[in-house]
Amino acid sequence: MITNSETHLYSAEVENHSGVSWAAILAGAAGAAALSLILILLGFGLGFAVVSPWAGSGVSAKALGISTIVWLAVTQIVASGLGGYLAGRLRVKWASVHTDEVFFRDTAHGFLAWAIATLVTATLVAGSVSSMIGGGVQAGASVVAGTAGAATTAAASKAEPYGYFVDTLFRSDTNAAVSDDASDAMVTRIMAKSLGNDGQLSSEDKTWVAQLVSQRTNLTPAQAEQRVDQVFTQARQAMDSAKAAAREAADQAAKAAAWTALWMFVALLCGAFCASLAATWGGRSRDAVIVVVDDYVSAPVR
Repeated sequence: MITNSETHLYSAEVENHSGVSWAAILAGAAGAAALSLILILLGFGLGFAVVSPWAGSGVSAKALGISTIVWLAVTQIVASGLGGYLAGRLRVKWASVHTDEVFFRDTAHGFLAWAIATLVTATLVAGSVSSMIGGGVQAGASVVAGTAGAATTAAASKAEPYGYFVDTLFRSDTNAAVSDDASDAMVTRIMAKSLGNDGQLSSEDKTWVAQLVSQRTNLTPAQAEQRVDQVFTQARQAMDSAKAAAREAADQAAKAAAWTALWMFVALLCGAFCASLAATWGGRSRDAVIVVVDDYVSAPVR
C-alpha cells in the first residue's frame, strides 16, 4: 500500500523533473539536418542538370525559380516532419501529466528540433551556397564586361584620371602630326570624359577631334566634324542603353531576391508547423507503447 509520504515524494519528483527531453530533441534535429542536407544537395544536382549556359537551351529562369521554391518547401516539410516525429517518439514518457500539457510539450519538442536542425543546415550549406553564388556573379560580371563597351571606357578613364588635362597642355592650333596610337588614346580620353560628365562634347574638344579625324581620313573639316557628331551620338546612345540595361537587371535582381526571401520564409514556417505536428504524432505513439517484463504487462512510467 502506498503511504502519504511516498505519494508526496513521487509528486515532488514529477514536479521537479524537466519537461524537456534534450536527447530526443537533438536526435530529431540530427535526423532533420542530415535529411535536409541530402535533399538540398540533390536539388542542386538536379538544377545544374537542367540548366544550360547556351541561350535557348535548358529550362527558363522562371521555371527554375518556381521549381527551386517548390523543392525548398518539400525539403522543409519532409525533413522537419521526420525530425519532429523522432523528437516526439524518442522522448521520455511523462507520468501523471495532463493531456494538454503533454500536447504542448510535444509541440515544443518538435519546434526545438526544427530550430536546431535549421541552424545546423544553414551553417553547413552557407559555405557551398556562397561559393556557387560567387561563381555565378563572377560569370555574369565577365559577360557584362565583354558586352558593355561603355564600362571599358570608364575603366580606362579611371586608370588615367588626369590624362585629358595633360592632353590639353600639348594641343596646337596648327595641324601638328600625331601618331596613330597617341591620337587614339587622346580621343578615347576625350570621349570618356565627355560621356562620364554631362554627355556633351565641348566645342574645343570637337574641333580637336575633327582635326585628328581629318588628318587620318583625308576628310574636309566639315565632314570630319559631321562624323565626330555622328560617332559621339552613337557612343552616347550605347552608354544610355547600357545604363538602362543595368538598371533593369538591378530591378529584376532586387525583385527576385525579395520573392526568394518571402518564399523561403513561407517554407520555413511550413517546416516549423510540420515538425510540431509530427512531434505530437510521435508523442502519441510513444505514450501508446507498453513494456513486457517477465510476461507481466505494465504501463511504464518513463
